[in-house]
Amino acid sequence: MVNSCRKLNCNIYIGFYCSAIILPLICICSQFSQPTIDQFTKDPGAFPVATNGELFPWRELRLPTVVIPLHYDLFIHPNLTSLDFVASEKIEVLVRDATQFIILHSNGLEIMNATLQSEEDLRYRKPGKKLTVLSYPAHQQIALLVPEKLRADLRYSVAIDFQAKLADGFEGFYKSTYRTLGGETRTIAVTDFEPTEARMAFPCFDEPLFKANFSIKIRRESRHIALSNMPKIKTVEVDGGLLEDHFGTTVKMSTYLVAYIVCDFNSVSGTASSGVKVSVYASPDKWSQTHYALEASLKLLDFYEKYFDIQYPLPKLDLVAIPDFASGAMENWGLITYRETSLLFDPKTSSTSDKLWITEVIAHELAHQWFGNLVTMEWWNDIWLNEGFATYMELISVNATYPELQFDDDFMNTCFEVIKKDSLNSSHPISNQAETPTQIQEMFDAVSYKKGACILNMLKDFLSEGKFKTGIIHYLKKFSYRNAKNDDLWNSLSNSCLESDFTSGGFCYSDSKTTSNTLTFLGENVEIKEMMTTWTLQKGIPLVVVKQEGRSLRLRQERFLNGVFREDPEWGPLQERYLWHIPLTYATSSSNEIHKHFLKSKTDTLDLPETTSWVKFNVDSNGYYIVHYEGHGWDQLITLLNQNHTLLRPKDRIGLIHDAFQLVSAGRLTLDKALDLTRYLQRETSIPALLKGLEYLELFYHTIDRRNISDITENLKHYILQYFKPVIDMQSWSDEGSVWDRMLRSVLLKLACYLNHTPCIQKATELFSQWVESSGKLNISTDVLKIVYSVGAQTTAGWNYLLEQYGLSLSAAEKNKILYALSTSKHQEKLMKLIELGMEGKIIKTQDLAALLHAIARNPKGQQLAWNFVKENWTHLLKKFDLGSFALRMIISGTTSHFSSKDELQEVKLFFESLKDQGIDLEIFQIVLETISKNIRWLEKNLSTLRNWLLISI
Repeated sequence: MVNSCRKLNCNIYIGFYCSAIILPLICICSQFSQPTIDQFTKDPGAFPVATNGELFPWRELRLPTVVIPLHYDLFIHPNLTSLDFVASEKIEVLVRDATQFIILHSNGLEIMNATLQSEEDLRYRKPGKKLTVLSYPAHQQIALLVPEKLRADLRYSVAIDFQAKLADGFEGFYKSTYRTLGGETRTIAVTDFEPTEARMAFPCFDEPLFKANFSIKIRRESRHIALSNMPKIKTVEVDGGLLEDHFGTTVKMSTYLVAYIVCDFNSVSGTASSGVKVSVYASPDKWSQTHYALEASLKLLDFYEKYFDIQYPLPKLDLVAIPDFASGAMENWGLITYRETSLLFDPKTSSTSDKLWITEVIAHELAHQWFGNLVTMEWWNDIWLNEGFATYMELISVNATYPELQFDDDFMNTCFEVIKKDSLNSSHPISNQAETPTQIQEMFDAVSYKKGACILNMLKDFLSEGKFKTGIIHYLKKFSYRNAKNDDLWNSLSNSCLESDFTSGGFCYSDSKTTSNTLTFLGENVEIKEMMTTWTLQKGIPLVVVKQEGRSLRLRQERFLNGVFREDPEWGPLQERYLWHIPLTYATSSSNEIHKHFLKSKTDTLDLPETTSWVKFNVDSNGYYIVHYEGHGWDQLITLLNQNHTLLRPKDRIGLIHDAFQLVSAGRLTLDKALDLTRYLQRETSIPALLKGLEYLELFYHTIDRRNISDITENLKHYILQYFKPVIDMQSWSDEGSVWDRMLRSVLLKLACYLNHTPCIQKATELFSQWVESSGKLNISTDVLKIVYSVGAQTTAGWNYLLEQYGLSLSAAEKNKILYALSTSKHQEKLMKLIELGMEGKIIKTQDLAALLHAIARNPKGQQLAWNFVKENWTHLLKKFDLGSFALRMIISGTTSHFSSKDELQEVKLFFESLKDQGIDLEIFQIVLETISKNIRWLEKNLSTLRNWLLISI
C-alpha cells in the first residue's frame, strides 16, 4: 500500500505504493503456535458474551490456530442499484487439534446460514450439518459451534451464506462513483482490505499468517465487467439476463490481498517480456490518461523479474484507477488499485512532479508483488518488511528504469521527512506491538515506510549493493508463499561466503569459524541481527558528535531529540539505554577516499593518518543518523563551502544543510550559524542542494507569517527575493529542462508569487486571464499551472471560475492544482464553502477532505477556521473516516501541528483530553502535542536571533 501521507492530494509534499498453481502444504503447521482451547470449558466465566446472550468461546483478539484455511470458494453478487450484495463461500479448513468451534472474522455481515461437511460427507454427498453462529462484534469475530467435535488432522468444508450493504467509506467492499462527461453519475463496487477489512466483505481468517488459495465467482449485469486477482476463465449466463464470471484459483496468499471490482471501465494492455499481460483500467472518459502507467508498469515488471530472479507468478497484472480511494494505492495480487492521481497521467495538466509520483507509486506497488505478496510478514508489527522494502525498491527500480527522473537525488528527502517524526519522543520502533485494528492502522506511517526504507539503504551501503541484493533474493526464494519476521531477513542477509571474498575495507559473509549471523567488516566480526535490532527494536535516531583534536577524532553517540535540550531535566532520562550500532562513513580534506568505521559503543576515538583541515561524516547521507561537529568543526565546513563548495559532494552539501537546521531545533547549534552555512547557495549548482536551503527559509517565513510578526516576515521576504533574485529571474514559464530544472521552476515561482514578487504576479495574472478567455482551453505549462491558478484564485471572479472548472475537469492532476489554488483564498467564507463541499462529498470528494483541511490550515486566514471545524464536527468526521485511519490522522495533524503558541497548545490539549474521556486515545495526539511544544520552543529560542541576522543581512 502507498500511504498518501507521502504526497497530499493538493500537491503538498509533507515532511507522513504463469498459470494458476496450488502449492503443496509444506510445513504448514510450523508457523502456528499451539492454542489453549480447553480454557473455555475450565473457566467459562472469563469469556465474553455474544450478541445473543450466550458465552462466546474465544476471548483473544488474535484467532486460535487449531483450524486453518486451505481454500476459499467465494461467490459474490453486488447490486449497484440497491447498493448491497449477497454472497456465499465454502472454506476448506484443516483441523490441527480437536475442537468444538471455529472462530472467524466477520464485521458488519449478516450471516444467513452456516453448515459443515466432513471429507466423508463430501465423498458421499451428504448434506451439511447446520452450525450455530455466535457473534462478538467487539473483536469482529464469529464462532461456528459444531454439533460434534472436529477431529484433528482432518479436513472439513464450511459453507456460509451472507449479505450486506456496500460500504459507504473506503474499506471492505464499498461503492465508488464518478461523473461522465455528460453529467451522469455512475456507481462501481470495489474492494480494499488492508489491513483488517476483508472481514467486511466475507467471513474469513483475516490475519496475514492464514494464507490460502481463493476461487472467486462474480455475478454482474451485462453493462459491467468484473475483475479479480486472477484472469477470467469463463462467463456463464444465469437467470435474469445476468452474467457470472469465474476466475482462476489464486496462488496461496493472505486475505488482505484478495480483490474484486465490478465496473464499466475501459483498459489499455500490453505484454511484459515474460508473457504477463498488463492492463491499466480507468473510467471511459479518462482512458486516454492510462498510457504512461502502462509503459511504466511494463518496464518496472521486467526490471523486478530480472532483479529478483523470480518470475511474477500470475498470468496477468491489472492496475485500476478508482474514483474514491483512501490511500495512494493497494497492492492486491494481480489487481492493484490506485487513487486516480497515483495512476493517471494527463500530458496537458500533469507536472513533472506528478509524473515522478506516479512512477514511484507504480514501482512501490509492483515491488509489493514480491515483498508483501510472495513473502508476507507474520504479523502487522513487522509491516515495515512490506512497506519499508517497497519504498526502498522505488529507489532501485526507478533509478534503473527511468534515470532521467533522477529519483536518487530525491530519496534523501524520504529520510529527512521521517527524521522529523522519529526525533520526537512520541515516535515508535519500526517493529512495534499492534493488536487492535486501530493500532494496526496506526502502523501504516512514516516510520514503517520511510525509516524502513532508509535503514535498508544504509544496510545496502554497509554490505555493498551486490551482497545486499544476493541476501534479499535468498530471503524471497526461501520464504515464497510463506510468512517471515525480522530475524528471517537478517539470517538471509548473513549468508555464508568464502574467505577469498573478503577484501580490505569491505566485508565478507560469515565463514565456518563464525556464526551464521556474522559478517566481517574492516577485520572484525559484525552480527547483522545484533546490529539491525538496534535500528528496528528501539525508536529514534542517533546523533553522532564529532570533535577533532589534532589527528584524533573523538566520537560520541547520543539519542537525537528534537525540541529537547541538553539542559532540560528530561534530557538525561530520555537518553538512557539507547545505543545503536552505526556504520559510519566519512571524508576528509586530505584524501579522496571514503573511510568507514563501525561505532557500537557510546564513545570511541579515531586516529587519522595525517592532519586534516575538515572532516565530513555520513558520506552522501546514506546513513540514518545526524552529525554534530563540536569545537571548530562547523566553522571549518562553512569556510569550505564559501571557498570551494564543490570539494564536497552535492549530497553531502544537502546533508550539511539538513543536519544544521535539525541541530538548531535540538539546541545544539545556533540559528545564525546554520543560516551562515546557507550563504554559499548563490554559487550552488546542485538544484537539490539549492532547494534544501530554500526549503528552510520558506518554512521560517510561513511559521513567522502565521504568527503575524510583521517586521520579521517583511525582512525575510525581502532577503529571499533579493538573495535568490538571479535564479528567480532566470526562470521561464515553460516545461523546458531536466526534472530538477522543472522542479526548481515550480518551487521558485510559487514562492515568488506567494511573496507578491511583482513580475511573478503580473505574469501569472496575464496567463490566468488568457486561460479564462479561452474558456479553459489554453494549454499552460504544467509546471506553473498551480501557480497561475493560485494567483487567479485571489479575485472573486477567478475563484468562482476555478471552482466551476474543478467540477468539469476530467484530470485528477488538474483538480488537485485547482483545489490547492482555491484553498489559498484570503476570504474565510470561500474557505468554509470548500470545507462544506468536502463534507458533502459530491463536487469535492470525501477522499480529498483531509488534504483540503491541511491546505486551508496552512493558509494564515484559514488556520483557525480549519481547527474550529474539526473540533465542532468531530462526530461527523468519525462517520466518514475510521478511527486510526490515515485520513483522520492527517486531519488531526494537518490542522494542529503548525501551531506555535502556548494558548494553542492548551486548546489542543483540552480537546484531546475530552476525546480520551470518550475512550479515544490515538498515537497522533502525543505526536501533535510534542510538535506544538517544539514549535513554541523554537520560536522562544530563535526569534530574536532570526530578527538580528536579517537586519545584518539585508
